Amino acid sequence: MTEQALTQHPSSTAAPQALAGVRVVEMGQLIAGPFAGKTLGDFGADIIKIEATGEGDPLRKWRLLQDGTSVWWQVQSRNKQSLALDLRCAEGQDIARRLIAEADVLIENFRPGTLEGWGLAPEALHALNPGLIILRISGYGQSGPYRDLPGFGVIGEAMGGLRHLTAEPGRVPVRVGVSIGDTLAALHGAIGVLLALYHRKAHGGPGQVIDVALHEAVFNCMESLIPEYSAFGAVREPAGSALPGIAPSNAYPCQDGWVLVAGNGDSIFRRLMTAIGRADLAADTQLAGNTGRVARVAEIDDAIGQWTAARGVAEVVEALAAARVPAGKVYTARDIAQDPHYRARDMLLTQRTRDGHELLVPGIVPKLSATPGRIRASAPHLGEDTDAVLAEAGLTPGQIALLRERGIVQ
Repeated sequence: MTEQALTQHPSSTAAPQALAGVRVVEMGQLIAGPFAGKTLGDFGADIIKIEATGEGDPLRKWRLLQDGTSVWWQVQSRNKQSLALDLRCAEGQDIARRLIAEADVLIENFRPGTLEGWGLAPEALHALNPGLIILRISGYGQSGPYRDLPGFGVIGEAMGGLRHLTAEPGRVPVRVGVSIGDTLAALHGAIGVLLALYHRKAHGGPGQVIDVALHEAVFNCMESLIPEYSAFGAVREPAGSALPGIAPSNAYPCQDGWVLVAGNGDSIFRRLMTAIGRADLAADTQLAGNTGRVARVAEIDDAIGQWTAARGVAEVVEALAAARVPAGKVYTARDIAQDPHYRARDMLLTQRTRDGHELLVPGIVPKLSATPGRIRASAPHLGEDTDAVLAEAGLTPGQIALLRERGIVQ
């Protein structure tokens, strides 16, 4: 994998990589599977991304394009090699088996049954490579009555309970604004891979299949939704920007925008009320605990809103920071790009694309002190690594040329 020009903190490029030596074959496309692969790749795993011949991963053409390629692609596919391979034919499937036989992890996010239709069922792959860890991300999982239904991240968000809550009361549910269902599934999948790798190494365990359903990944983050229904028959409803049952925590208007204020700790609430000139509310014994504040949340929100509405966002944030009250403005992309804290924590890195453009990209999360992640290479062109990957798998230049001539590889 070719090193690309990157601007990073020196410590992030000198330390070893936590997943160095772990080989991953990524068969997924678009978001969930590739995001899991990207996460592993950031920490040193070698990612061989198998893309369909022709156009490759559709994400290459999603949203805003630079020289014909999505800038989103530059983030999602960093630290990966691209092998353009036709998995619909027997020869392509044989090549996939060669790669999987030497891999630690296989990632796929096709509809259930797709791998089986290609002769790549987990049972067959484990016979070939007993230690293989297979991450399968799908809409509804590999079992159950909905298994064969088509499912995207937005459907998982709806079934998982999230979309019902993302609205103002009585208004249409809105999406979060990013593909949060896919991302949550990817992160759960990456955790599963790490657990399986640990089990294999520490306990001599065999390879295994990790089954992640989009809606289950969302549902896992829904906090007290089901226990409250079970105990009280309570169906949580949309509450806009407020946090139901916890007060005060809301968005409040300023002269030049909105500010988020979280004053829901007991001592924080008293400091907040003092800061906005409402010592009477700070001293009110009925508001000393969360239960009393929830009962009078409209009164509290009105007091905070009147104070913020007479001020600009910067003044509000500064005043509440001085009072040690959690508060912040609603950031845009411009705000993030110009923020010194993002820069100080290496969360904005400059990456040179394969076409020679300098691009600001998100940094790496989480921050590891001894084995930090890093961007080792920018996103590849379609099939850029086909020859190198196939040669490493044992194919001769003549065999590779014949496969390319027949359209099996690109």
